[in-house]
Formats: sequence, C-alpha cells, structure tokens
Amino acid sequence: MKYVKTGKIMSKNIVLKKGLNIPVKGEADLSVSKTILPDVVAVQPGDFNGLLPRLMVKEGDRVLAGSPVISDKKNPQILLTSPVSGTVCGILRGDKRKLLAVLVKTDEDQQAVDFGVKSVEALSADEIKSALLGAGLWPFLIQRPYGTLADPAAKPKAIFVSAFSTAPLAASPEFTLGGELPAIQAGVNALAKLTDCGVHVSLNADNYSGTPFHKLENAVLHTFKGKHPAGNVGVQISHISPIRKGETVWTVSLLGLAAIGRLFTKGQLNLRRMVAVTGPMAIAHSYVESYHGMPMKALAPCHGGNADGLRIVSGDILSGRNAGENGYLGFFADQVTLVREGTDTELLGWARPFRFNQYSSTMSYFSWLLPGRKYNMDTNLHGGPRAFVMSDEWYAKVLPMDIYPLYLIKACIAGDIDKMEKFGIYEVLPEDFALCEFVDPSKNYIQEIIASGINLMLKEMA
Repeated sequence: MKYVKTGKIMSKNIVLKKGLNIPVKGEADLSVSKTILPDVVAVQPGDFNGLLPRLMVKEGDRVLAGSPVISDKKNPQILLTSPVSGTVCGILRGDKRKLLAVLVKTDEDQQAVDFGVKSVEALSADEIKSALLGAGLWPFLIQRPYGTLADPAAKPKAIFVSAFSTAPLAASPEFTLGGELPAIQAGVNALAKLTDCGVHVSLNADNYSGTPFHKLENAVLHTFKGKHPAGNVGVQISHISPIRKGETVWTVSLLGLAAIGRLFTKGQLNLRRMVAVTGPMAIAHSYVESYHGMPMKALAPCHGGNADGLRIVSGDILSGRNAGENGYLGFFADQVTLVREGTDTELLGWARPFRFNQYSSTMSYFSWLLPGRKYNMDTNLHGGPRAFVMSDEWYAKVLPMDIYPLYLIKACIAGDIDKMEKFGIYEVLPEDFALCEFVDPSKNYIQEIIASGINLMLKEMA
C-alpha cells in the first residue's frame, strides 16, 4: 500500500459485480424534522464486542458530557463517557448482574468537560491516543480481525474508513456530515499518526464529484462501484489489502472521524448526530437530531405512538439490532428502521408466483416484471430454519469477497478453528453476511453463526 504524509493518493476504481440492493420502502427525506434532547440517555457496554465493563459511577452522581461512566476491565484506559451532562438515574442489569446500561437524566442546559483545543500537527502519536482514550472516543476504533475494540498498545497495518453506505435506506453521509469536512479532516490527520500505512477512505464511484469527502487530504482515496455490500468497510478492505493471519487493521466511521476532529478543534466531546428515521412503518420519513443512547420511545411520533406489531431496529434492516420500544439507539447507529413484525402465515405461498406485492431476489414471483418498485417488507421469514442447501451459489452471488462463505459458516457451526482460518474468518464480521442471511433458502441465522465463530476464536486464541 502506498502512502504519503501530505496530499492524497487515488487508487484505481474498484468495480464489484456481486451484491444485491434490497428495494424496501421508507427512505428518509433530506430534512431534519425535529431536534431531540432526550429525558434519559443510555450508555450501553453491549455495543462493543469484547468489552468487559467496570462501573465507574453510582446513582445520583453528576456527570458532564465527556465524564467517564464505564471502563474496560482488561484495559482500564478505554473509557465509555457520557454523551450528555446530567445525573446518573439508573443502572440496568441483566442475568447474573450483567451490566446492560447506565442511564443519565439529561440537564436542560448541557455542559461538557473542557479537554482543551489542541493542534493535531503538534501532537505525537502517544498524545493523540491519550486524548482519544480520555475523552471516550477510542471505542470508535474497531480492530479487525474479530471486530473488537482497538488495542491502544498495537500499531495497525492501516486504518480504513467507508465514506458511503449501500445498506437499505441508509442515512446520507453527504446530508448528515457534509458540513463537518474540517472536523473530519482533523480526524484523518490525527489517525494518520497512528499507523505507517495511513488512512484509507473509500468513496462511492457513482457520486465521487458530488461528495465533499473526495476533498480529504493526508489520506489514500479509493472508489467502489457496485451493489450492497459495496459500502461495507470489510468488503472494501478485502479488495484493498486483505487481512492475513497475524495482521491487524483498524476501522472507524465518518461519524467517529467527525467526533475525533471536534475534540481537537473545539476541545469538547460532541456526539450529537443526525439519525435517519426510515422504513415502511414510519409515518415521518426524515432525520432527527439527537445522541446515541436516545430512547426509542422518543420516536413515537414517527410511527404514530403504537408499537404493537412493530419492530424498531437500531441500524439498518439487515444488520441492525432489534432495540424494541423500550430500547435505545446504538453507539454506532445513525439510522432507525421501523418495520412490521411478520407473524402471519401464507397457505401454499411457494405455489403462488403471481405476487406482485412481494419481492424475491431469485425472481420466484412475477414482481420482477416491475423493476424499480419499492416494497413494504416485514420481518416474515416465509419459512423456518432447515438443513443447509448444499451449494455455495446462493451466498457467492451476493458476497463480493474472496472467501468460501458456505464452508466458513459450516466451520463456525462445527467449531473447527483450523477450517475457520482456512475459509476466511479473519476477514469478516457478521454484518458482511447480512445479505447471505437474506437470500438463504434454508432460513438460518447466519450472522449469529458467524458471531459465535468469532467468539470462539477470541476465546481459543486469547
């Protein structure tokens, strides 16, 4: 990989022939319908794979935006900080007293810890790490393989950023972060000091001139053209610099880059974000401005206030988390998807091809005669889990990576570490298999299978 300390390097355009765009209704209009300062915000350690949370506050404690709330038992330098100022009003625990969330009742007038404005150019790599760790921004850095929090003591081969998303109904980064280019540039400059091979930013080839992110400097720019999952950073890494055994790379979102840049240029933690409210069940398809940890109940006006028979997803419809009416927006999410719970059954559905209102990726229904149509999709699997179809064809059509998906999935089920390594476990996260799960004729929960395989690798290789 080539890299220079100033300016930018363009790679060739990378065209992906595999993938699938899912035509679901409910894209958000490019407008902000409301600004939400929630009554309560949740800090959720479950958003971070591999984090062992240690509670640092108790009920009644006062916190500012940027005050530490949770630390990692394995690495106490890694902190989760409060995104808002207020009072700790609750500690939520699950089975075996597992820490689920710390609830902060927000102040009407928000205050933040003053970390001080710093010039990135004047800071060393260790000083940048210390600043990110102290402000609670380190969790934006995700380490591959395995998708765990980045190790502050490690030096990654490179750092990768996807500046576009191809997920269904994804938020528009040009709309949400187009005005944050100076902060994103400061974030790139900061992270470029943490690796020898630089920050690699991937752009949408179809919108290269229309996005402000092509102006980023001190980075290596790549362009990708193709259907979903072309916007997945894991797919991009596999075509830029595949991860081999013993190698480590880090990834960070545009949202994280903007927050990192604001820390250095403004001296405060600012995790405010625009969130796209999408999906067939949304009655107001627009953006709201809020914070991660926002309660989903705050979005009741967006679906009429009745959550019966409704699935509220923090993230996109393929790889997001089912938050439910009483859940909270995830740390990495800039999208909420509202879909109907598909609990109904259909008699002899397989024998009724004349269904123009239902989408099929395999053209099983005559809806393929209506290209460009959007569908009111729900969560119905239209069948139950069954034995795997003995063909890699289904997954290979939608996964543009040089791995063997079916064999990797079966190796994860069997817990065979040698075969998991052989078939590509180092290159993937569950989100990369979301489309495989969607097209799977066997109705298996493939993302859960991959997650269990990764957890086994973490346990056995520790």
